[in-house]
Amino acid sequence: MQNPADLYTVTMTEFEVPRDLPLVVGLTGFVDSGGAVAQVSEYLLDELDHRDVLMFDNDALLDYRARRPIMVFEETRITEYRRPELGLRLAHDELGTPFLLLTGYEPDFQWERFVAALLGIIERYGIASTTWVHAIPMPVPHTRPIGVTVSGTRDELIEAFSVWRPSTQVPGNVLHLLEYRLTESGHPIAGFVLLVPHYLADTEFPSAAVTALESITAATSLLFPTDRLRSEGRDFLAKIESQVEGNAELARLVGSLEERHDSYMQDNPMRSPLTDEDGELPSADSIAAELEKFLAIRQAADDDDTP
Repeated sequence: MQNPADLYTVTMTEFEVPRDLPLVVGLTGFVDSGGAVAQVSEYLLDELDHRDVLMFDNDALLDYRARRPIMVFEETRITEYRRPELGLRLAHDELGTPFLLLTGYEPDFQWERFVAALLGIIERYGIASTTWVHAIPMPVPHTRPIGVTVSGTRDELIEAFSVWRPSTQVPGNVLHLLEYRLTESGHPIAGFVLLVPHYLADTEFPSAAVTALESITAATSLLFPTDRLRSEGRDFLAKIESQVEGNAELARLVGSLEERHDSYMQDNPMRSPLTDEDGELPSADSIAAELEKFLAIRQAADDDDTP
């Protein structure tokens, strides 16, 4: 195998990047139901401060004829070439907490070498944990919360959030391979696969992006601004409801999916991590107290790290 490090160009060395950061990964591949990964990637890069750490070589990893890049043509000439990007960035969440973010396209070629490169990057930058997100179509209704299947080595996340745990064969993606390799080494990794209503799989479904961000927060404690996405999600669902009300066949479909979903969830009860032992939601005062405690702990940790 050729040197995996030759697949990328470094902008920030390991001496410029803090160690023990979480790595968040979202790559667009052959399936991205509801545009969840694409939305999250674009949203985080638009909303958060970030700097390039390294960029991968398109000519080595991308099939241009299968995924043709966009060219902007204005009347008589090409005025813009929108170069595909697959890169690692140092970003900061809403509270200024740093983390590493890998976004872009899923490589078409050299999966083993690409994964070997990622394993080297995880070691080189002293990455503490890895979290990745993906989205697939499922026969579930849009009127219920989006469920997830969680995989990897983070048993506490699997127990708390994984609503569907099949034993089956699936068409793999490159992050499945990364998870497999990291599981072998004992690295903390969690993969969140969102279960998106199949009839919305080809749309840009904002609620799917919100669920993806919530999943990342659960795994990393990073906080993200989601107000715009939540507002867009409410508008989107209102339009869907309007269509359902005007279409008897669609209404029957949704009703049938609701019955199947509710029956499955009844047979597979999973206590929400937000509820107490009695299944009750905490009061607003309790939530505020926990938030103050969390911020105080984080501030103390920041003070301890100050030179």
